Amino acid sequence: MADERVACYGSLTDAQLRNRLDPSQGIVIVESPKVIKVALSRGWQPLSILCERRHIEGDAAEVIGMCGEDVPVYTSSREVLSGLTGYTLTRGVLCAMRRPAEAPLDDVLRGARRVCVIDGVCDTTNIGAIFRSAAALGIDAVLLTPTSCDPLNRRAVRVSMGSVFLVPWTRISSTDELKSRGFRTVAMALRDDSILLSDQRLRNEPRLAIVMGTEGDGLSDAAIADADYVVRIPMRHDVDSLNVAAASAVAFYALV
Repeated sequence: MADERVACYGSLTDAQLRNRLDPSQGIVIVESPKVIKVALSRGWQPLSILCERRHIEGDAAEVIGMCGEDVPVYTSSREVLSGLTGYTLTRGVLCAMRRPAEAPLDDVLRGARRVCVIDGVCDTTNIGAIFRSAAALGIDAVLLTPTSCDPLNRRAVRVSMGSVFLVPWTRISSTDELKSRGFRTVAMALRDDSILLSDQRLRNEPRLAIVMGTEGDGLSDAAIADADYVVRIPMRHDVDSLNVAAASAVAFYALV
């Protein structure tokens, strides 16, 4: 099935799909009807659909109807599609969509009171889970540092259940860009000088940025030193810390 029309579903890496030579031609692969419908409802542009033949009048029917007659639909058996993509499709439906340009920071922050900064997180599963918690728990925007992985990686999109299409996001070079816009920053870290999430000072801040660090080492000393507050989640039974995705959900719930 070596066909250029379906190359984006199998033979191209996520880096190639981003098309750094021409960002306007970047592609995002979205998996499963539910997640595809979330993206379509937010105005994302579909380029093509790939699905098992049996889903044309089943799970893919509504998605095909939402995309319109001009969007091509490529079909085959589960075995052929697994050979093309390298894995068995979830509910047998994929959609290639045009990747939009990253939004300007001021547009993303307009009206925002509580935002999350993802600093150096490179696990796509954790990125997707953080976005899902951000959407569910009322975070207004997500900002990613250059060392964090792409939230539109196909696995991150799948784990987020489409939340990457719901929460405004963009990239920043440092938290100084937030401080100059009136945000105070909260570094999530286990330090002797840290305060609890329940501290009233945090609730009283009109604009707060919650900074989450890497899965293993956490935030760097420089990032912690630069923060206005250092905050910890109390641990018991000698557990040293939570996974960054779990910690983000706790922090979002407490601070929103």
